[in-house]
Amino acid sequence: MGYLLYSTVFVLLVLSTVLFLTRPLWIPLMPSLSISLPSGLLSSIPSPSFPSSFPGSSYLYARLPSSFSSDIESGFSSADFDLSANVAAGDSRAGLDTDSKREIQRIMKSRRVNFDEARRIYTEGRFAKNGIGPDGRPRDPKFVSFS
Repeated sequence: MGYLLYSTVFVLLVLSTVLFLTRPLWIPLMPSLSISLPSGLLSSIPSPSFPSSFPGSSYLYARLPSSFSSDIESGFSSADFDLSANVAAGDSRAGLDTDSKREIQRIMKSRRVNFDEARRIYTEGRFAKNGIGPDGRPRDPKFVSFS
């Protein structure tokens, strides 16, 4: 009788391991799940990289925009940081810096702040890394300013 319990647990362990390791193969074949859970509950569920048809997985991957118009659509613009003049002028540049956008987007999502606040936090962090104070003056004690 004891062997039946251990055998069942072992078979379930092996089966779940095989399913976990082969999930990229069988997850796309599953139908779209439509579970109506509160949004707070969905955001608290840890989830590996599943296709976007699974609930709560839309925050896992978001492609960063590559032009000024897509930067505006993605929320990387505000009254203080207006990109509409670049779009109106037909600016063909690639848009904002990809690494900066990724970091600002991470700050916006993790701290739940708007674009201006995330940009301020990002800029102050860059200043701090380079030895510059929040007021824009170098923190170097040997710095001499003639103003």
